[in-house]
Amino acid sequence: MNPQPDDATRLSLAIERLVRAFRPLTEEDPLSQAAAAVLSRLDTSGPSGITGLARAERVTQPAMTQLVNRLHGEGLVTREASSSDRRSVVVALTAEGRNALDARRARRARRVAASLESIDADARHRILSALPALEQFIDATYAQAGTRE
Repeated sequence: MNPQPDDATRLSLAIERLVRAFRPLTEEDPLSQAAAAVLSRLDTSGPSGITGLARAERVTQPAMTQLVNRLHGEGLVTREASSSDRRSVVVALTAEGRNALDARRARRARRVAASLESIDADARHRILSALPALEQFIDATYAQAGTRE
C-alpha cells in the first residue's frame, strides 16, 4: 500500500495533536520542556558541546549556555573544558540528571498507561501493534532530516 498525499497530511496532523496532547502530561513536572529535551538528548546521544546542543534544539547558543548553566547549577549536568579546544565546553548528564529524566519518563508513562486503559481493547491492541512501525518511521524521519535524537 503506497501512502497517499492525504495519508501524509493525516499523519502529520495526528503527530501535531499528539505533541500538543503530551504537553499537559508534564505541566507540573519540575523539569521544563527545554531542560527535559537537553537531558534526553544527552541521554540518547552522549556528551555534547553547547553549539551542538543549541543546533539540535534549535535555539541560540546564548540561550543554550544559559540553560546548561541552570542545569549545571541544579546538578543535572557536568560542564568540562573540551580536551580538543579549551574554549569549548562538553556537557554530560550526571546521575542526578538521569534520575530526574527517568522520573519524568515514569510519570509520563503512567499517564500514557491511563490513556491507553481508557480506550477500547481493540484500539489499544492496534496502537501497541503499530509501535515497531512507528519506531521505524521515527528513525526514517531523523535520517531524512540528517539529525539524530
